[in-house]
Amino acid sequence: MKTLNYISATALVLSVAGCSSVNVKEYSHDLPTLQLETYLNGTLDAYGIFKDRAGRVKKRFHCLIQASWREGVGTMDEKFDYSDGTHSQRVWTLRKQADGKYIGTAADVVGQATGEVAGNTFRWNYVLDLDVDGSHYQVNFDDWMYLMDERVMLNHSKMSKWGVALGEVILSFYKRADAGPERVR
Repeated sequence: MKTLNYISATALVLSVAGCSSVNVKEYSHDLPTLQLETYLNGTLDAYGIFKDRAGRVKKRFHCLIQASWREGVGTMDEKFDYSDGTHSQRVWTLRKQADGKYIGTAADVVGQATGEVAGNTFRWNYVLDLDVDGSHYQVNFDDWMYLMDERVMLNHSKMSKWGVALGEVILSFYKRADAGPERVR
């Protein structure tokens, strides 16, 4: 009986947690309206932290992003410099789909990332193949990006594996004012 009560309580908690997920469409009226092809075009700086599941900051980083769109295909070349002296690079290829959603690929992304814009918000989901001290782990990322104004976007990512929280990434994107003729005005 005790085991049955435990299983029932666990199932209830999981079903309630599953129902509490926020849908990106809830932000469809929030301003300013995010146009990925406009914001992710030019040079951006991103500053962020990685926090472990206990909330401790494990790494700080800066990311220089060169982004552009050509014939409906976006490229984001991200160069990361971490507080521990390490460096990495990720090059995203983004494509807008007929339904308005986005798919993305990168060398360390397993399969395809999927995303959707609503209002000022972009939700982006993907599995990243993380190299941690020579061992590889496939980690789920749930990214939420919020356009604050024409130059600033905030990003909060939750990382998990098998439904277990591993940590989070918090980023601030800054679009350079000298991003070129197609910059956001």
